[in-house]
Amino acid sequence: MSVVGKSVLGLKKASWDSDFMSFDRYVDWLEEALDDYSTAQDLYKLRRYSKAAFFSHQACEKALKALLMKKLRHYRPIHSVSKLLEEASSFAQVSDDLMRKASYLDRFFIPTRYPNAWPSGAPHKHYTEEDAKKAIEYAGEILEFVEREVEESTG
Repeated sequence: MSVVGKSVLGLKKASWDSDFMSFDRYVDWLEEALDDYSTAQDLYKLRRYSKAAFFSHQACEKALKALLMKKLRHYRPIHSVSKLLEEASSFAQVSDDLMRKASYLDRFFIPTRYPNAWPSGAPHKHYTEEDAKKAIEYAGEILEFVEREVEESTG
């Protein structure tokens, strides 16, 4: 339990930016994003469509966090691809179309995994091949955006 930045034991409350994050590790986040994207593609081939969509979301979330760490030296402990992309628009040109695709991917963070997100039925029963195919396609576009932005700042 904490009270205004201090724990009840008097210890300093951890700050994500200073205590847990080396911003030079953005490369690790980007590599993990690419691995998640590859996992999404593999799961699609196995017809595991809800999980393919979820890993597409995860790939974008991690890639955008990597980009923000590189460009802004800031870690955002959120899971919304559209909010992370919106933050990236402070230094990069982000099209309305890419924002729309990010919003689409946000639909796959919780309901692809938790039964209580649905009135009935296991989550995997609610997703189609088309859902996963579109999620992978949109994730690929966001990953390409991130890679371009990282390359531009790396030289």
